[in-house]
Amino acid sequence: MLDQNRHKEIKRRLRECGTSITQIARDIGKDQSTVTIVSQGHRKSDPIQRAIAERLGTTAEALFPERYKEENG
Repeated sequence: MLDQNRHKEIKRRLRECGTSITQIARDIGKDQSTVTIVSQGHRKSDPIQRAIAERLGTTAEALFPERYKEENG
């Protein structure tokens, strides 16, 4: 599921926390483009989704519910 609005919201919230997708990518040893692709919904990656959610003080399941409903439902 592509979700540009959620991606924009994630970037906004990360800025408010004093970080960015680029910083998350550096911290977890991934390319910035890979983290962006996951945030935009082009690809799933549990470790990246969890890293983004952790920075935002939430869970990956709350931030990306459609990606986890099949596993939890």
